[in-house]
Amino acid sequence: MTKYAIDPELTPWLAMLPEIDLSDMSVVRERAGELEGMIPPVVVPDGIEIREVTIRGHDGYAIRTKVYTPTAQDGPRPGFLSIHGGGFVMGDPEMTEQLSVDIAAETGAVVVSPDYRLAPEHPFPAGLEDCYATLEWLAANTAELGVDPGRIAVGGGSAGGGLSAAVALLARDRKGPALCFQLLEIPELDDRLDTPSMQQFVDTPLWNRPNAEYSWKYYLSGTPETLGLQYAAPSRAEDLSGLPPAFVSVCEFDPLRDEGISYAQRLLEAGVSTELHHYRGTFHGSGLVAGAEVSKRMASDVMDAIRRALS
Repeated sequence: MTKYAIDPELTPWLAMLPEIDLSDMSVVRERAGELEGMIPPVVVPDGIEIREVTIRGHDGYAIRTKVYTPTAQDGPRPGFLSIHGGGFVMGDPEMTEQLSVDIAAETGAVVVSPDYRLAPEHPFPAGLEDCYATLEWLAANTAELGVDPGRIAVGGGSAGGGLSAAVALLARDRKGPALCFQLLEIPELDDRLDTPSMQQFVDTPLWNRPNAEYSWKYYLSGTPETLGLQYAAPSRAEDLSGLPPAFVSVCEFDPLRDEGISYAQRLLEAGVSTELHHYRGTFHGSGLVAGAEVSKRMASDVMDAIRRALS
């Protein structure tokens, strides 16, 4: 780990980070709590209501979904579909609950976060279809939720960022709910694993090439050849025009770095207004060290971008 020029504020935490090895999913399921144990307890300010709803997916699957509503906000509010990360194989809405709460509190948005199905038990397109069905539910219930249908966004980090990009593609191609913004934090976008950063970073903290290989292997294990891979791996999409404005962030020592940069560049080339941030000295998931200045800057940039997009 020390061969990488990681930010000095992050370095002391490296020994305390859990080791993620996706080669044995039974072990991953058993140890999932270690990563969640690093996440501080959620702080919910006054005026934020949290409830659970069940959304019926396209194939009848019951999607457990968390809804975060700012009760003091009057008039039509923005809506935000928050998609958790976890390499397509781990996680739940509780893993990113603090972000969902913060978005609701700081932007006045109604935030909806689905507990989508995970691979390898439920490979692509199950998880993506759950996320898209949640977007459709949000758009169909704007009156009840008090949401402005013209201000609905999607966002997430890591696999959640990849799923957010895919939801935006689906919404465009299916002529579904209009999105005003897509937040793609350290997104997992490309199953081809051929970028320089993906080839170089084989032993970086938390996420590395071996984990990426297993992640895509599990996620695509049930994919029919006739199903377009561009919705599983948005980097494969040939046409990125007509997508909503984007915020893309990448970390220096992250195998996903270059695919995120490339996707942002292609969005710009396609005429999509895009903001790209690269954070020096960081690694995938280094935001878990919330007290580090670079982590504070990353979080501030994300919230500022969401606030501007939804205003």
